[in-house]
Amino acid sequence: MTFVAGLTLARRFHDEALAPILRRRLPGLRYAAGLLDGGSELLGLDTSRSTDHDWGPRGQLFVAASDAAWIPHLRAVLDADLPAEFLGWPARFTGEGRLGVADRAGSRHGVTIHELGGWWRDRLGFDPAAGVSTADWLATPTQRLAEVTGGEVFHDGLGGALSGARATLAWYPDDVWRHVLAAAWTRVAQAEHLPGRCAETGDDLGSRVVTAGLARDLMRLGLLLHRHWPPYDKWLGTLFARLPGAAPLVASLADALGPGDWPSREDGLVRALEALAAWTDDTRLAAPVRARPRPFHRRPFLVLDAGRIASALCAAITDPALRERPPVGAVDQYVGSVDVLTHARRVRRVAAALPVAADGSN
Repeated sequence: MTFVAGLTLARRFHDEALAPILRRRLPGLRYAAGLLDGGSELLGLDTSRSTDHDWGPRGQLFVAASDAAWIPHLRAVLDADLPAEFLGWPARFTGEGRLGVADRAGSRHGVTIHELGGWWRDRLGFDPAAGVSTADWLATPTQRLAEVTGGEVFHDGLGGALSGARATLAWYPDDVWRHVLAAAWTRVAQAEHLPGRCAETGDDLGSRVVTAGLARDLMRLGLLLHRHWPPYDKWLGTLFARLPGAAPLVASLADALGPGDWPSREDGLVRALEALAAWTDDTRLAAPVRARPRPFHRRPFLVLDAGRIASALCAAITDPALRERPPVGAVDQYVGSVDVLTHARRVRRVAAALPVAADGSN
C-alpha cells in the first residue's frame, strides 16, 4: 500500500468521512476537529514504519461545554457510521496502545470526542482559554507544547476557540523564555568541564557519556533559541538539524560524539558551545556576552564558562517573581521520567513542589 502522510490522511478522513456524517446525522452541531494528541505525524515525521501501531485515519472532535451532553450520542453515531476502511487504510483498531493495531475488524475507530476545556485540562493541566500563567508554562513539557501546537485544525466551528488556544501556546512570554534559556545554560555550565576531567584521568567512556549529555542539552537549547518546542529524544536530532544555520553545529557535535580522541572531542564541543553562545546573543534577550572558550581554571581543557550567559539572561528578567526563582527552568529541564512528563497531574505536582525562591523558600 502506498504510504500517505498521516496528517494528510487525517485531514481527508475528517473532510470526506467524519464531516459528512455529522452534517447528515447532527445538522447544526457546533464542533472543532483536528489532529493534536501526539504521534510523529503531528511533526510531519511519520514514515511507512510508523504504520505498524497507533497510526491511521483518526483525529479528535471537540464540543463546547454547553454541548457536552451530546457526547454519548456522538460516540454512538460515529461507532455506527464511521467506515472500517478509508483510502485503503483500516479505520478500525484493535489491541493495546493509544489506538493499537489497524484492523478492519477492530472494535474501535480513531476519532475521540471531548469537551474542549476538559481536553485541555487533561492534556496540559489547565485551559489556555483562561490564560496561561508563569506556573503553567513552567509545568508544561515542551513535547506536549510541540504536540498541541503542531498537527492541524481541520474545522473550528467553536468561534475559533481551538485555534485561539493554540495561538496562545505558540511561544513563551519573553521573561519565561529568558528563564528557560538561563536554565539551559546553567545545565551546560554545571557539566562543560567534566568531559575534559574524565579524559584526563583516563576515563574515556565517562568523557563520552558526559559529552553526549551536553550534546543533548545543546540541541534542545538550539531549538529553544529558534522558538521551536524541543520534542522528545526520538525526533530531537531531526528537528535540530533542520534549524537555519544548523549544519556547522551538526558537524561540530558529530565530531564531539565521534570516534576520535579527547582533543577531537573537545574541539567539536567547544565549536558547538561557541556557536550557540552567538545564537543566544542574536536573540537580543539580554546584553550580549560574546563568550569565547577559555581554560577551566588552570586545567588543560577549554570551557565556555557558560554561567556568565545564564547570568546575563537572569539579569534581563523583569518579572520579580521569576527573578527570584532558581534557574532550573521548565519541568522537563529537571525531570526525565516519561511516566511523569506524560501525565499532566503528576508533572504539575512535581513542578508545584519546587521552591520558587533561590534560597529554597516557597
